[in-house]
Amino acid sequence: MDESTLVSIKEATSAQTLEETKAEKYQDICHQFGFIRRVKGDGNCFYRALCFTLVESLLHNESAIQRFRDMLVRSHQVLLAAGFDESAFKDLFNTFNRVLERIETDACEETLLNLFNHQATSDSMVQYLRLLTSAHLQSNADFFQHFVEAPNLKAYCTQEVEAMAMECDHVEILALSEELDISLCIISMDGSDGHLTYHTIPEGSQPSLYLLYKTSHYDILYKHRGHWK
Repeated sequence: MDESTLVSIKEATSAQTLEETKAEKYQDICHQFGFIRRVKGDGNCFYRALCFTLVESLLHNESAIQRFRDMLVRSHQVLLAAGFDESAFKDLFNTFNRVLERIETDACEETLLNLFNHQATSDSMVQYLRLLTSAHLQSNADFFQHFVEAPNLKAYCTQEVEAMAMECDHVEILALSEELDISLCIISMDGSDGHLTYHTIPEGSQPSLYLLYKTSHYDILYKHRGHWK
């Protein structure tokens, strides 16, 4: 993957592509998933991977795009209610909206890739999701404050969530999935027992988005047709 690439083209999930020796785990990946899409490891990989695969899932689906845009409009109020000044997120919000408008009129993978590999555009969407995650955590502080290690939840959000290039933890993933009302499955390569670990968020739901986790990094997976339908 080129250094300047933020999100790669799809690659087949062959052992050669995955470049590893943990044969059993990689065979399982190849059996269940036909393609992988690499995401740059810059500390923003979870947010960028989730954002890309979520927006990609909207392609050629006008009603899904409209539902997501409605959610985006509501998120504006979520940020205000959590105490964010509109000037801190207005430009980010507008960029996100423009991307949705663009894919609505030009719904092809190449257009989406170009948008996500434009640093300012891509980072704006990542930053917006970071702020939205922070807003959800703070708006549900009674629940989430028990899961963070910091003097208080506000400090944690400022230092760990809102700042770019900061790796995310499970608590942020849960918060963002709740706020966006999406279901995802994170397939983890970590662990020494030779088997993949599956984390479905929220628990018990039917995931529509799949991410591969390995050594603090996230990439996007695409399941073979017929798996987990």
